[in-house]
Amino acid sequence: MLEDRMAAADPIAPKIGQQPGPSTPPTPPAPWPSGYPEGYAVVDVETTGLARDDRIISAAVYQLDARGEVQDHWYTLVNPQRDPGPVWIHGLTSAVLADAPLFPDVVPELSRRLDGRVLVAHNAMFDWSMIAREYARAAAVAPVSQRLCTIALSKELGLPLPNHKLESLAAHYGVVQERAHHALDDARVLAEAFRPSLRRAARENLRLPLLSCQPLTEWSDSPAPRRTDAAPSYRPSTWRPSRKRPACPYPNPGRYEEGGRLVQGMRVAFSGDTSVDRELLEDRATEAGLHVATSLSRVTSLLVTNDPDARTSKTVKAAAYGTVVIDEAAFMQLLQDVAPAGSAPASG
Repeated sequence: MLEDRMAAADPIAPKIGQQPGPSTPPTPPAPWPSGYPEGYAVVDVETTGLARDDRIISAAVYQLDARGEVQDHWYTLVNPQRDPGPVWIHGLTSAVLADAPLFPDVVPELSRRLDGRVLVAHNAMFDWSMIAREYARAAAVAPVSQRLCTIALSKELGLPLPNHKLESLAAHYGVVQERAHHALDDARVLAEAFRPSLRRAARENLRLPLLSCQPLTEWSDSPAPRRTDAAPSYRPSTWRPSRKRPACPYPNPGRYEEGGRLVQGMRVAFSGDTSVDRELLEDRATEAGLHVATSLSRVTSLLVTNDPDARTSKTVKAAAYGTVVIDEAAFMQLLQDVAPAGSAPASG
């Protein structure tokens, strides 16, 4: 059995499965928001890197019930059929991964553990993007319709965290990390930290920051060349690797007017989690002739965010500059009818 073999191969698995969570007061039987999900799959994956062409090398899932109680846990190694990447971080060498199953081989068991549950992860866009790409490579679709990012949930709760690292969230709830960057231990830590966050959200009847999970149709099977002179790095302050985009060939025609059409050359920026993979959104914008900006200025036409009420640096600047703020769905609609360069911005 895959789970037994993988658990036996790593002495951390039995210990993690038996660890008690932090002491919390008993959950009152009522009230509990009726619209909350019925179950969760807390997920962590370790990967060969952070880019679109990187691969999963280990995965862990903690199944939780509607109120955050652990029901089961599972862990597996995955042979990426390529260089394992930052071994100094995750400790998984090519030799360790040589006899591990390929991702298509773990799809049935992983799917069984994800099916019908909300995928929960810390910086959920990253884990979901990696999982969705692996499923696409395996000609399969992950049975997940929604995801929840614990960073976004922490913001909703207003937790007094010094930063958005997993260790800070764990420390806030008194959860002890045994082995950072080990998928099973990271998933265990997140599950134990998610439970009190979920219960507090329920007590306060807060909305959960749920986003839809869209299957990916674009990926790369060939790893991009890696620099050998670069200093070792793996997880920056944000998971998203920097991307070099070609310069926008069109001059900025002016600012977007709400209700009108986008015009090639207009500047757009993104903030927060998105349902569609962020890189794909940026690529679509670039292909449409828009200028994708990493920050906001007085000439930025649009800020695309699914959480306009979040007090991020970009939303604050957008309010100060009068930049139009729209959500992802509205942006996708605008992308379908971008006016060619030279057109005057039209108002609705």
